[in-house]
Amino acid sequence: MIDNDSTIAQGAISPATTFEVHRGRGRFNAAFFAVLGPYIEWNVRRHKRRVFAELPRTVVEIGSGVGANLRHLQPGSTLVAIEPNVPMHQRLRAAAERHGVRLDLRERVAEHTGLPDRSVECVISSLVLCTVADPAAVLAEVRRILAPGGTFRFVEHVAARAGTPTRILQRVLRRPWAWTFEGCSCERDLAAVLHAAGFARLEIEPYRLHSPFIGFNTHIAGVAHA
Repeated sequence: MIDNDSTIAQGAISPATTFEVHRGRGRFNAAFFAVLGPYIEWNVRRHKRRVFAELPRTVVEIGSGVGANLRHLQPGSTLVAIEPNVPMHQRLRAAAERHGVRLDLRERVAEHTGLPDRSVECVISSLVLCTVADPAAVLAEVRRILAPGGTFRFVEHVAARAGTPTRILQRVLRRPWAWTFEGCSCERDLAAVLHAAGFARLEIEPYRLHSPFIGFNTHIAGVAHA
């Protein structure tokens, strides 16, 4: 399992990253999610409480952002945060301190966590697979690091059904949405990607938010078992 006292020493291992931080958008997104985080959490809280229930004492999170999911960890737990977006780091550290969670922050992309094979009991993500360059590669990495019987717990927004007004609007918004939110796609069929990832068992619940952010309204939440 992960050595909770281990870190990736500066310069010892070069972080594998293809994530390029845009100076303006990086700061904007850090501020945006700090301010809008409570509103987003209010919308998805029921689903997060279900899939993030009874998390173990050490959790790996891909795309920790400014720390929206720290509230679901027990005080004294360890969060191994895979977060390449440096403008998020200051707020993430402050949030971990507020929640009493030990933070092991790693500036790497989710496709290359640098963690050992079968070393992780639990991986979580929320609103991340929409943004990564290759969600299938990320899920392959999650499977690689999960120990037998481990779980990947997720809350993600996805493409609406083809031909619906929401899907048409998602298509119209796709370029400005992706530019503003650093590559985030509102048109990914992540349920299909999860089904194709090869997990031993997969539980997915689709649902819809009632929110003015129309491109963001169609969601899935669930648990994938290694």
